[in-house]
Amino acid sequence: MSDFGSTTPIHLERGDGKGLAAGTLGLWGSTVIGLASTAPVYSLVATLGFVVLAVGAQAPIAFIIAFVPMLFTAFAYRELNNKIPDCGTTFTWGTKAFGPWVGWMGGWGVAIAGMVVLANLAQIGSIYFWALFGMELENNDWRIILVAVLFIASMTWVSWRGVEIGERIQNVLLGVQYLALAIFVVAALWEYFAGNAPAPTPFDWNWLNPFAFTDYHGFTEAVLLALFIYWGWDSCLALNEETKDPKRIPGRAALLTTVILLFTYVSVTIAAMMYAGLGEDGPGLANPDNADDFFLAIKDGLLGPWGWLLVVAVLISAVSSTQTTILPTARGTLAMGVYRALPARFKDVHPVYKTPSFSTIVGGTVAICYYLGMTLISDNILQDSISSLGLAIAFYYAITGYACVWYFRRDLGNSARELWVKGIFPLLGALMLTFAFVQSAIDMFDVNYGNTVLLGIGGTFVVGIGALLVGVVLMFVWYLFPRSKPFFQGRALNRETPVLVPEEPGDIIRSIDGGI
Repeated sequence: MSDFGSTTPIHLERGDGKGLAAGTLGLWGSTVIGLASTAPVYSLVATLGFVVLAVGAQAPIAFIIAFVPMLFTAFAYRELNNKIPDCGTTFTWGTKAFGPWVGWMGGWGVAIAGMVVLANLAQIGSIYFWALFGMELENNDWRIILVAVLFIASMTWVSWRGVEIGERIQNVLLGVQYLALAIFVVAALWEYFAGNAPAPTPFDWNWLNPFAFTDYHGFTEAVLLALFIYWGWDSCLALNEETKDPKRIPGRAALLTTVILLFTYVSVTIAAMMYAGLGEDGPGLANPDNADDFFLAIKDGLLGPWGWLLVVAVLISAVSSTQTTILPTARGTLAMGVYRALPARFKDVHPVYKTPSFSTIVGGTVAICYYLGMTLISDNILQDSISSLGLAIAFYYAITGYACVWYFRRDLGNSARELWVKGIFPLLGALMLTFAFVQSAIDMFDVNYGNTVLLGIGGTFVVGIGALLVGVVLMFVWYLFPRSKPFFQGRALNRETPVLVPEEPGDIIRSIDGGI
């Protein structure tokens, strides 16, 4: 019997899976998707300066502390995926643990985060595209808008065309990003040890001291900012049904991704601090003029005529993440369509490419419309919507952590391992993210937070909380449709619903070859 809901379960059409291209991705391919989704180069560019402004020399430890809830949440993702390797991830797991209402909102959190960040990534990609030609244009310039829309459209096509071609492209793009980061770290340290750094700052172990923070508000701001740059690693979990081992590879890829990101962010931060220092003028990382893009501030001094390489790296990072961000959003809505939490069209899978065709196209189209609407109304509102992204991220990550604890609650006494990886770690991660959500909302409520004021309070708060409330409205609207009843009654998806993934991916492949 279900933990919620009622009556007779319904029969879902695809007992052998949802029709996706099973057996396509291995461990490395899944890890590449997870890393690319975080946009490591752009995330550092957009965040490091603000973290230094908040906590100064404690920036490296801020990134390490922010890694902790990500790691704990990754354990939750891994354990739930081992048991329920479903591409709906938070939607499916939240529904199985807490019922349809929580699950639906978890799915909405994934979708809204993807839509907002797509607009941001496309705009950043466009800005850096024109920067290659020495053109500094306003964010709402028609040329910025045109190229941004083309980026979203082209990456939507790649995602629609097939996960395998997307993986091949991401291998190249991620390789370029990490090559650029390696060049940056080596060049920065070389210049430091050669005595040519503009503000040489010797490494200090106190940079890694978690007890050296002197300002609580600065500490919380830095950690909340750092949470953003880790977001995206869960994309590899949304492709679980397309891996060669759906129960094991995605979870391992998620943990591997978070560890690689930790090493990347901390090493780049330390190299940047040793090279540029923490000064408030010139190339210093605490210079407010450098906060939104420290690469642009130091690229010419560090690499001279090769400084354009860092511009290319940020461009590639943004465009690469545009494509990988579409993947989890489309697969989440695919699962919602299969389990009748959305209209039937969302469960359509392309007969040849084995991708969520309708969900992918809708995701890209909505992102373009959102980007155009926000940009044409006010670029400030678009920027505030991006700043509010942390609310949606913390929201659905926390749901996943709580879902893991509750779903496995009867197993926690079986062994010490199960208690820690299915109970304590996920719970701690969820509690930390809940705190991050509440603290962020309180900060965003202030009229001085962000670029706009709406309804007499901070525009970032209105946009962030408002986006989640729109999900509540849409959920109740969908509840009124007859097709939704099996879902909201707990018959289409509950704790006992079989996973719509075959035990052996080859079973689906053989079925596909056989004409099904």
